Amino acid sequence: MNLFSKWKGRLLVAALVATAVSAHAEDQLAKVKKAGELVVGTEMQFAPFDFLENGQQQGFNKDFFAELSKDLGVKVRSIDLPWPSVLPGLEAGKFDIVSGPVTITKARMERYDFTLPIADGTVALLKRANDTSIKTNADVAGKAVGGGKGSAQLDQLKQYVATLPGKTSVREYIDNNQAYADLAAGRIVAVGNSLPNIAYVARQRPDTFAVVQPPFGTKVYFGYLGRKDADSKPLIDAIDQAIVKMHGDGRLAALQKKWFGVTMDTPTTMPTPNY
Repeated sequence: MNLFSKWKGRLLVAALVATAVSAHAEDQLAKVKKAGELVVGTEMQFAPFDFLENGQQQGFNKDFFAELSKDLGVKVRSIDLPWPSVLPGLEAGKFDIVSGPVTITKARMERYDFTLPIADGTVALLKRANDTSIKTNADVAGKAVGGGKGSAQLDQLKQYVATLPGKTSVREYIDNNQAYADLAAGRIVAVGNSLPNIAYVARQRPDTFAVVQPPFGTKVYFGYLGRKDADSKPLIDAIDQAIVKMHGDGRLAALQKKWFGVTMDTPTTMPTPNY
């Protein structure tokens, strides 16, 4: 009886150890492949990266993740949320990665694990096409401008207008479409956003909007991000490998040309953020 109990105890310990090792071995990439699905958090009010057309997702991100799904061998499911809810949703484990994309900054790199850049994210101003009073970025001084709440673009806009004379009002919007609507209606004189976004908006509505050149922002890049932990790192590494592959075979440049109108010189190693 004692011998049986001893062997029973050993078997139980062995089973527990095997379970622990198995659980430890199943990182986020393994979980994604086991489920056959990569769950992506995003805000579908960020054209040309993510937007809705007749209720269906369109944009650069849809095409990019369709290519990524081929490399990872899984399906992709996107969850649409207001931007202020996206990063908290990632931290709560509601999805595997955030598309956005997200501006790569020093502060965010301390908290999240970024993929390699997929686009230039330098910030510029969008104005009304018929507004002759705004010829340069500095012409917004003393007026009202707007940007997306909780975004790095809004942070750069605030920093920039703080250097201008007078008091420039900065309004925050839950999504960029609201900001563009207020701009078209004359409630603000400009919207600060990344150049790919506002260039796309201006191309879609050239009679309504125009881009103020050159961009005023610091040189920055867009990437996707995941949780900053050992469990998530293999997934980020796998996406990085796919991005490098897309660089090499021309797929990334083709997507940039399709959605931004130009190809972009994005690095294949992680750049040091400028801020």
